[in-house]
Amino acid sequence: MYVLLAASPDPAVVELHPLDAAGTPQGPATTVQRQELANAVRAREADRRPRWVWDRAQHWYPALLAAGVGVERCHDLALCRNILIHSTYAAGTGYAATRAPVPVVTDAEPERRPAQQESLFERPAQRQGPAATELIAELAGQLRAVAGSTHPDRLTLLLAAESAAALVAAEMQHAGVPWREDIHRALLAEHLGRQPAGTARPQRMEELAVMLRDALGAPALNPDSPLELMRALHRAGIDAKSTRSWELREFTHPAIEPLLAYRKLSRLFTANGWAWLDAWVHDGRFHSEYVVGGVVSGRWASRGGGALQIPRQIRAAAHAEPGHKLIVADAAQLEPRVLIALAQDAKMAEAARGKDLYAGIAAQGFGGERAHAKVALLGAIYGSTTGESGRLMPQLGRMYPRAVGFVEDAARAGERGDTVTTHLGRSTPPPAPQWLAAQRSATEAEQRRAESLARSRGRFTRNFVVQGTAAEWACCWLAELRRRLRTMGSDGTPELVFFLHDEVMVHCPDELVGAVERAVHESARAAKELLFGTIPVDFPVTVVVVDSYDQAK
Repeated sequence: MYVLLAASPDPAVVELHPLDAAGTPQGPATTVQRQELANAVRAREADRRPRWVWDRAQHWYPALLAAGVGVERCHDLALCRNILIHSTYAAGTGYAATRAPVPVVTDAEPERRPAQQESLFERPAQRQGPAATELIAELAGQLRAVAGSTHPDRLTLLLAAESAAALVAAEMQHAGVPWREDIHRALLAEHLGRQPAGTARPQRMEELAVMLRDALGAPALNPDSPLELMRALHRAGIDAKSTRSWELREFTHPAIEPLLAYRKLSRLFTANGWAWLDAWVHDGRFHSEYVVGGVVSGRWASRGGGALQIPRQIRAAAHAEPGHKLIVADAAQLEPRVLIALAQDAKMAEAARGKDLYAGIAAQGFGGERAHAKVALLGAIYGSTTGESGRLMPQLGRMYPRAVGFVEDAARAGERGDTVTTHLGRSTPPPAPQWLAAQRSATEAEQRRAESLARSRGRFTRNFVVQGTAAEWACCWLAELRRRLRTMGSDGTPELVFFLHDEVMVHCPDELVGAVERAVHESARAAKELLFGTIPVDFPVTVVVVDSYDQAK
């Protein structure tokens, strides 16, 4: 059964609507005072454990968690809408005709809402009108779209996994990564020197800035200004087109070493320095907001604190609390193994079975050169057709025509402007009007630009089917692991505290380490079977038990 949680015209009141499996209301709604919502949810969880329906988990679940209430299942209407609108599986249902995507906000962009976006997914405090009626209609429309799709079982699994991921994201934000502020400050002092006052640079950065000015003969240079820096480099005879590290390393000049060192420390100072520590770490935990489906392929993003980019210099500060360990697990070579499953390439599956995939491929046809096998396979997945990858790709294609042909077909589809779809049903958005207009261009210069745009979209669609399906596997892995961890203790331990594409971190009491390790492996096997059934493809997971994150890799 479903229970819809919706705002009321009265901001002090929340409505709970019981719904059947088709999203049809079953009896009258229950109204509760907003301050009593946590108790109402707790009571229903204990009684029937319904699937909660809400506009966005992030609008409701954090407050419930803060009140000590967790839920087992949900249906996140915003996340599910964004999948169904573009999914080719539901293209014939008419679902997308009257709906627009729900905006996704990440660290990379300010929060905004298009003027034409309907009110359905505004925050509860901003609601006006019959919100519950709109939400009930939306749920019913989504359920009809899934039932009428070409692959209802796959879409059902995808929407459930995506919604479960929304719960995991909110719970990780609430729990936070265990963080030792004293270790963090010691690391900053080691790398940057004393904490500066006001807007001054840290000691080590200022020392490098002086060295850089001397090397470039630019005593007034502000190394934080890209324009000033490029001018100073060119005056010194360093004809770089950008300040990217790989390009600067091509030049031999006394300024290069201090410049690269300065940029490295500058990233640490601005992204994870003292201001970051004060803003994002409290009560011994680093709390960041994760954005499920923040990337078009289904990968997560973050909003606030840059949780998906914890640099190696400070990972020692992610430290287990006394009596606990960090269990860090990652799925080895996930995307290449997903490709094997998608392409049903039996020969490549044999190369991967029970061993390192790249080593297995190397033994089958690259003379044992693991590095060559890795370059060739990643080149196939990501569309790298030049250099070493381009030289090795033909050999890979001869060895594994099904796997290589699969990504080549996806690339050609993208170049034509067609849509490609992941295993469970997430599809690429249609090409932008500017892309379509470029393909209709007539002049020679415009045609060259159109060809370049087509190749770029082909590289995107080539990887989309693999990366997107890997993201689906990871969501199922997370959901399965969360389910198992919830049975291990009623006091909130062990805790899922971090996730990054194919890596999870669990903060675990010492006495449960063995049980959690088993749960991690069992969840990975379950995720494979949920997506692909019983197939002869391994999805191994590497698990390490450590005191701090820097010890994991």
